[in-house]
Amino acid sequence: MTTPPAPIKTPCIKVCVIDGQSSLCLGCFRTLAEVAGWARLSPEDREAVMAELPSRRDRIAPEKLAFY
Repeated sequence: MTTPPAPIKTPCIKVCVIDGQSSLCLGCFRTLAEVAGWARLSPEDREAVMAELPSRRDRIAPEKLAFY
């Protein structure tokens, strides 16, 4: 019997809206390429992206985040 794979840690909050100006998701602050390739990244690469996400918030106009 095979054990299921471990769940992949993700910053997704189910708000999948890409901001055209910053090219970042308004929910998790990842790029579309990062969202699309998330499962293929190594755990170390995912952790590196996640560590950078809080600083990306400043690249999005505050009024665009008011609803999230």
